[in-house]
Amino acid sequence: MDMDRRELADFLRRCRERISPQDVGLSAGTRRRTPGLRREEVVQLAGMSADYYIRLEQARSPQPSPQILSSLARALRLSEDERDHLYLLAGHRPPAGRQVGGHIEPGLLYLLDRLKETPAQLISDLGQLLAQNDMATALFGSVCSLRPNESNVIERWFTDPSLRAAYPAEEHDQLSRVQVADLRAAVARRGADAASTELVRRISAASEEFRTLWELHEVAVRRTSRMRVSHPAIGPINLDLQTLATPAEDQRLLIFTPPPGTPDINHLELLRVIGSEQFSSAGE
Repeated sequence: MDMDRRELADFLRRCRERISPQDVGLSAGTRRRTPGLRREEVVQLAGMSADYYIRLEQARSPQPSPQILSSLARALRLSEDERDHLYLLAGHRPPAGRQVGGHIEPGLLYLLDRLKETPAQLISDLGQLLAQNDMATALFGSVCSLRPNESNVIERWFTDPSLRAAYPAEEHDQLSRVQVADLRAAVARRGADAASTELVRRISAASEEFRTLWELHEVAVRRTSRMRVSHPAIGPINLDLQTLATPAEDQRLLIFTPPPGTPDINHLELLRVIGSEQFSSAGE
């Protein structure tokens, strides 16, 4: 794996700027003019050479060792996803040794076929919708398409306003950040391969919002979340999103379930009835 010096430098700088001295037990002082930690404070916390760290942030250092990366991850209080991202940018496999596979996982399709009463989708790590069951079609309608030129959910989120119509407007900003942070992790996990690089280039060219969020260098794999879907016939439905991923995390089964003990259980049952009627009409 090759080291991406420019991306590594940007990631380190932005992580440093996000942490306050108080977060790591240091005094803020009275003459601090910039947000976050100073470089010398990161060096102190990581126990490394100041000159070497400066060269890391200036994208002109040799490849750091896993030991240095581990120290930096602790000093910068990185999450597990951010730590793995740091290793990948530096040209090392993360401690967990996760790898990207290139084949479609038949087990996920098997599960999808047997989920009859729960909305579910099979999606790639780059946001490509690969398959969905009838309940997911009833839930999302035409906003999630399997047509090749319309099947990337992330790209359409930033380029097609109709996709956002299925979600409350007040949640759009947060959903945008979630999409970008998850894509960041996928691009690094793939080693910035041709497919992920082209996707980022294409969305960047089309969306200023995406470019702005991409520059923040936020990283977080989306595994679970609470979301609201605005259905045209039923209204808002609150759902918990659970993700089952392949070992390489290049494909995921997304399962949407109502929170236990809420009216959304009945809403989902109504959706199943409405969906069944639509599918029957379509087949006549």
